[in-house]
Amino acid sequence: MIRVLVVDDDPLVRAGLGLMLGGAPGIEVVGEADDGADVVDAVGRLAPHVVLMDVRMPVLDGVAATAALARHGDGPAVVMLTTFDADETVLAALRAGAAGFLLKHTPPEQIVDAVRRAAAGDPVLSPAVTRSVIAMAARNHRDDSDPGPAARARMGLLTEREREVALAVSEGLSNAEIGERLHLSTSSIKATISSALARLDLTNRIQLAILAHESRRG
Repeated sequence: MIRVLVVDDDPLVRAGLGLMLGGAPGIEVVGEADDGADVVDAVGRLAPHVVLMDVRMPVLDGVAATAALARHGDGPAVVMLTTFDADETVLAALRAGAAGFLLKHTPPEQIVDAVRRAAAGDPVLSPAVTRSVIAMAARNHRDDSDPGPAARARMGLLTEREREVALAVSEGLSNAEIGERLHLSTSSIKATISSALARLDLTNRIQLAILAHESRRG
């Protein structure tokens, strides 16, 4: 069973997600929280595989709560829930360690599918959205000091195969597309991404994609 924690300050949203996910085979909603301030404790008590986290909450927002979870090491995959499309808040959430994001008006079957993918370690962002997020990160850096040298130094920690895969991830390619390009199985691509994340102490493929993208600059 995939154990899910729902975090949202709106009780109607929590109830709706609970009903939707509770009726899906292989998924169990193990608890709810109404603010990000309660997330670390709830995760410690309930051991969910996936956290559906609202971005905007009154005491501690979803970005800060996600970062707090990341500081505690291995934990659940966090999928952000938002009422707005990709913007700087979503980018901040992904940098903090979120596995992806969903709009709250996403059809129920897609939310269920996203929970399954997050639990399996797969991205909860389409390649098109991944490319949009990476482009947004690049725009945010345009007035900053060049991040290229530091990024290239970190990329140098990877094996040649890990670097190849990381650069393909930065193009917004799916695991299947990367596998086709490199003549490897999808499971091999997933394993290579996991090893690259562990070597660089990163949480998700978006962080890896941004690092690989920055390594090409300058």
